[in-house]
Amino acid sequence: MGTLAESLASSERIVFLTGAGVSVPSGIPDYRSKNGLYTGRENPEYLLSATCLRNEPDKFYTFVRDNMYYPAAEPNAIHEKMAEIERRAGKQVTIVTQNIDGLHAKAGSRNVVEFHGSLYRCHCQKCGMTVCSEQYLESDKHKNCGGIIRPEVVLYEENLPEDAINGALAAITKADLIIIVGTSFKVSPFCNLTDYRKSGSTVFAVNQELLRLPFQYTMIQDDAVSIFKEL
Repeated sequence: MGTLAESLASSERIVFLTGAGVSVPSGIPDYRSKNGLYTGRENPEYLLSATCLRNEPDKFYTFVRDNMYYPAAEPNAIHEKMAEIERRAGKQVTIVTQNIDGLHAKAGSRNVVEFHGSLYRCHCQKCGMTVCSEQYLESDKHKNCGGIIRPEVVLYEENLPEDAINGALAAITKADLIIIVGTSFKVSPFCNLTDYRKSGSTVFAVNQELLRLPFQYTMIQDDAVSIFKEL
């Protein structure tokens, strides 16, 4: 199967599937690890649910504002290397990410499918107007109409956007090489994307924790920053 570097060199269509572990080196906590966002919180899934936004918007807003936004965070070596690979001539690279922090785009990647949306796109639920994240961080009340602003992220109880699903599947079904990075790869439907890979495609996983996937793949159990710096 060869090394990751060899596979990257020989593949024309590449898909990176990235999770929270990719942004941890940029200072953004993941969700369920020892020091993650959910640690020590009672029912954090409720705080990030459509029900909480609808019934207790103040509670939803306080949690999201105080715990989810890291506007000063900068891309790390993983984001930067993926963007660099995309810039190489002859490579068609797609990043399908669970992350909602916008760091892949900030690093210069152009073909990014934000599977769960982005914190940095917001809109008023009453009038539909687009609102910048800076304004949302000041108040969740729209100054024009008084409606409740929300970030365009997929909450618990909500469906994924069709364009995200279609974009991810379009890339996966054509990929020669799929690289899973910084995710336990257990959250559905993200973890089901590899079911649609084409016959003969190569799959690598780069993660500090061992992944157990029901198909042939190469596991690189190591720090992803170190691995991507060496590529």
